[in-house]
Amino acid sequence: MTLQVKISKKLVEYKTAFSYLKKRVELVKKSNGKELVWILEHPVIYTGGIRSKDGEILDKKIKITKTNRGGKITLHAPGQKIVYFVLNLNKRKKNIKNLVKQIELTIIDFLKLYKIKSHADKKNIGIWVKDKKIAAIGIRISSWIAYHGFSINMRNDLNLYKKIIPCGLSNDKVTSIKNESVIHISSVETKLRDIFLKNLKNI
Repeated sequence: MTLQVKISKKLVEYKTAFSYLKKRVELVKKSNGKELVWILEHPVIYTGGIRSKDGEILDKKIKITKTNRGGKITLHAPGQKIVYFVLNLNKRKKNIKNLVKQIELTIIDFLKLYKIKSHADKKNIGIWVKDKKIAAIGIRISSWIAYHGFSINMRNDLNLYKKIIPCGLSNDKVTSIKNESVIHISSVETKLRDIFLKNLKNI
């Protein structure tokens, strides 16, 4: 199975990334494209998943970009690592729970590099450090093609969360690696890529 890995060093506009993702999904459906893992960061943008509600917008001046991923309203911003993917579950295990589990393990293993203890929550999807969310997961499945991805708060401005109710949570329930660890590691994207690719072998 052929998989392409992209790592973008410069900020990528959300609409640019989403358009690229949708085109790749259609190519994979037709068996004309490679699976994809893409690590990047976005400029500041608030996106609403299919379960988002207007009541989750606290600052009415901000614009919410609608998306077809699962979940509610969330924030993307510089300093937050995002891992998008397009995975053909027709050629893997048709097991969405296992896919989510391997994503959760990827984030947990990555956070261990910073000596951060984290856990998944059955009731609230994502990864948590004690009672604060440090990583979000949003997935959509179409014809057993899984896409969208996950995000990890590295050193992004957490004050931006005060403008929304992120993922249906109070905005003081969000944290970042910068807030939880003093450890600095190099080649962040490469390490995150390697951990995810290792766990993808179980999908």
